[in-house]
Order: sequence, then structure tokens, then C-alpha cells
Amino acid sequence: MDTHKNVIPAINPVTDQPVDTWRSARLFITDKFDSPPVILRIDDSIVGTLGNFSASTGKAKSKKTFNVCAIVAAALTNGTVLSYSVSLPVNKRKILYVDTEQSPFHCLRLMNRILRLSGLPVDSHPEQLVFLGLRRYATKDRLKKIEEAIYETEGLGLVVIDGIRDLAHDINSPGESTDLITKLMQWTDERQIHIHVVLHLNKGDDNTRGHLGTELNNKAETVLQVTKDEFDKDISSVASMFIRDKDFEPFAFRINENSLPERVENYQPQQTGRKKAFDYKEVSEEKHREALEAVFSAGEALSYGSLIERLRSCYASVGCECGIGKAKKLKQFLTNKRMIVQGDDKLYRYNPEFYY
Repeated sequence: MDTHKNVIPAINPVTDQPVDTWRSARLFITDKFDSPPVILRIDDSIVGTLGNFSASTGKAKSKKTFNVCAIVAAALTNGTVLSYSVSLPVNKRKILYVDTEQSPFHCLRLMNRILRLSGLPVDSHPEQLVFLGLRRYATKDRLKKIEEAIYETEGLGLVVIDGIRDLAHDINSPGESTDLITKLMQWTDERQIHIHVVLHLNKGDDNTRGHLGTELNNKAETVLQVTKDEFDKDISSVASMFIRDKDFEPFAFRINENSLPERVENYQPQQTGRKKAFDYKEVSEEKHREALEAVFSAGEALSYGSLIERLRSCYASVGCECGIGKAKKLKQFLTNKRMIVQGDDKLYRYNPEFYY
């Protein structure tokens, strides 16, 4: 009979070091754990806690980086910027900002913007901010440098990775995507920090890019979506795509004459008068499976044209009617999610092992 007691670790005969066995992962009903400290809120909603990670996503030019600058500025002052309120513990006030896309010149402009947002002087570097510009490094070296910084920075509480896509060779690789998300979970758990990452949305729909985006949606504590206003390109809104805590009211910001984001009060998006596009997120996993099993009922591979027609008829059978245009967008959604895969023969096949 198992009892709750310390176990002498096994020793690796080659390295003479203790081996981490399965027993180190055991949990007991008598174990006691404190609730993870909340470090990031939007109004009364919990967006981020220590030991977890979150994400911002949006299409190109939606002002994702302006949005994440507000989070970092709030963290520098342990205060509120836009709608973000940050409260880091006294022993975890260091912030690591990683940029994978921009040149050193533009990274300095970004730091300048963060400091002005936080009300700090721009002629001296704040002690609590560590900034890495990794554009010129190879993919594997970027990941290594981030890991080194996370484990070697004392008092670290918040990490921002602006451009997580650049830490993977292939964002559609299930193995590589899982390994990268596992790294985020390992870093946040072992260092008891919060990591916020930025990833682009697909151009054709509102889905995070590739298998990496799917894994991010499945594992993140919160995923924020930044969207440019259709009628006023100076305004972007922020809403939750996924959130474990209670949802918050979307808010909006614009870029003012000082090139800084400021909140737009009482923002109401204008109505276009067009019919609402097919909302894939309203379709449950069970309905997707039911429809796709009907689409590929004979187990055959389908050409593009046949696939579109079968999607229309089979999704209609589960209560999701759509025209050809929406069926094409549905097909793109399904392939992005790897629910449908295209082979070297250009034919499409059902992947029943998909993550939703």
C-alpha cells in the first residue's frame, strides 16, 4: 500500500546525479497549494496569474504591439494603463521583454514608448526592465537566449515575447508546436512567472495561426484579440478570445498625437449592415466531428471542389448552413486547425485526431 512519504531519489549510474522519477509528479489529497497570485487584470477580470501564460493576437497592423506596451508600462509602475492593472509581488518586479521581429532602432522606439506610457524618464534605463532584441539570431538561438534570461534574471515576474512565431521553424508542425508550448508551461511553473506572448491571426479568418495557435488557445490562461475598427483605422478594440475567468467588457484605444495609446471611452463599433459571417467558434467540437465524418463518410480523399460542396451539405445537416463563400472560409478554418489535411496529391482528408 502506498503511503505519503519522502522517497530516496534514484541515481544515474553515468552522471552520478539524482534521477527525476515519476514519484516527483505525484499529488495527494492532503497536499496544500496557495492560489496563484493575480498579477494582471482588466477591470475585475483575471487575465494573468503567476505560473501561467496568456497571449495577445490580432491581424497585421491591428496595433498588437501598442497594446502589449500598455501591459508592460502598467507592470513598470505596478499600476494601471489603458484598462490593464498590474500588481507584481515585491520580490518579482523584474520584467523581461523579448522582441523577435524589429531592428534595434525600432526596439529603442518601442522602449521609449513604454517608458513614456509609464511616466518614467527616457534618458536612463529602468533597473526592472530587461529588453532583448532577437531579430538577427537563428530560431534555436532565440529560444536558448530566452531560456537563459528567464533562469538567470533574479526577481523576474513578467515575461513578454512579442513574436512567438519566430521561436518555431514550422508553426504547422504538431510536434514543434507542442514542444514550444510545453516550454512556456515549464518556464512559468518552475520560475513562478507569468508569460504573455504575441501571435498573428490568419489573414482570411479570425483564427490564430497554425498548429501553434491551436495549442496556444488550448493551454493559455487568456487569449486577447486586438481588432482594428473597420471605419476608424486609428482605433483598435480589445476583447477576449478565450478567458478562464469571467469575461470583461471589450475596450478600445487610439493612438494620440504623442504616438501613445489612449483609451476611447464609451466605444461602440459601427454596424456595417452586412449579415454576420459564419462563426466557426459557435460550432461545438461534437458538431464539427459529426459533420466531418459525414463529409468523409466513405473514407475517401476529396478534391477542392468536391470538398466545398460536401462541406455545404454536411454542415447544413447539423444546422450550420452556408453559401459557397462561407464554405470556402470554413475549409480554411478546418485546414488551419488541422481538422482537414491536404496531402502531396493535393487531395483533402479528415484528421480525426485534431485538437479543438
